[in-house]
Amino acid sequence: MASSLQMISSSIKLQYLCFVWLVFSGSAYAQLTPDFYAHTCPQALSAIKSVVDAAIAKAARIAPALLRLHFHDCFVNGCDASVLLDSTANFTSEKEAVPNKNSLRGFEVIDTIKADLESLCPGVVSCADILAVAARDSVFALGGPNYTVLLGRRDSTWANASDADTDLPAPTMNLTELIENFAFQNLSIKDLVVLSGGHTIGVARCVNFRSRIYNDTNINQTYAASLRKICPVSGGGNNTAPLEYHNNTSFDNYYHKDLLNLEGLLHSDQELYNGGCTDSLVVEYSKNISKFFKDFGISMIKMGNIKPLTGSEGQIRTNCSRVNSIDYM
Repeated sequence: MASSLQMISSSIKLQYLCFVWLVFSGSAYAQLTPDFYAHTCPQALSAIKSVVDAAIAKAARIAPALLRLHFHDCFVNGCDASVLLDSTANFTSEKEAVPNKNSLRGFEVIDTIKADLESLCPGVVSCADILAVAARDSVFALGGPNYTVLLGRRDSTWANASDADTDLPAPTMNLTELIENFAFQNLSIKDLVVLSGGHTIGVARCVNFRSRIYNDTNINQTYAASLRKICPVSGGGNNTAPLEYHNNTSFDNYYHKDLLNLEGLLHSDQELYNGGCTDSLVVEYSKNISKFFKDFGISMIKMGNIKPLTGSEGQIRTNCSRVNSIDYM
């Protein structure tokens, strides 16, 4: 009886969340502008793109890594480049958090970009803005939308690994938990479905999808069987599989198409098409890549505006992995 009541309560909660975030999902933007560096560092955007393009030409897997860095930065106390900081005696790096440890990549690309920009325009371009632009350039390099990035963020002087553990969405989350997680960042259900489409590129580790391929019932069995060859019941936790089953080398809408075929790699992926209020959005994006591209740009801009530091807040780090000593307390 108690279990039945819990199920009813969970269902009512999900229906309520769906209604609230479909009806009241406005946007609030910080004071960021696309031309922030027009006079102080006019070469900034081209310099970032040059390094990103070169890195992707050598290894295409760097594109999803750079996109993920921006996402994991913004979801933990805002888009402030805290994810790039190494541990100090005063705080533990977010790189050490469970969702990030031995998982995040692309730091060397960000370091190269920062070094180039410090040569061109010392102390001007923030690491947080580099992350935002590099994510956009990575998406575009693999065939995705070339949306406008708003600029003017500054860099944090601290990091919080425990917040990264709690604030980043987990691959085991159900739809209610995902909606709540995104709502905490003032992101809507639409943003959830759109930004999850970033999984059209990249890979996930066996440890993050093992439970799904052995326990979930809403999975294509042929697909599950192929994944079990990569991800055994025990061991092989760091083995990887593409997040998108059919066309993982380009940025497109096959992620949403895969969900219709019950071929979402992560439990949290398939939750977006599992009889809930997000089903219709998944169907829409699976049929209309232009709509997906347009909305992806809009949602990325919205995500990039999560609690940025601006004005005199924070600092402009000269090295993205550590705080400027003059400002450090």
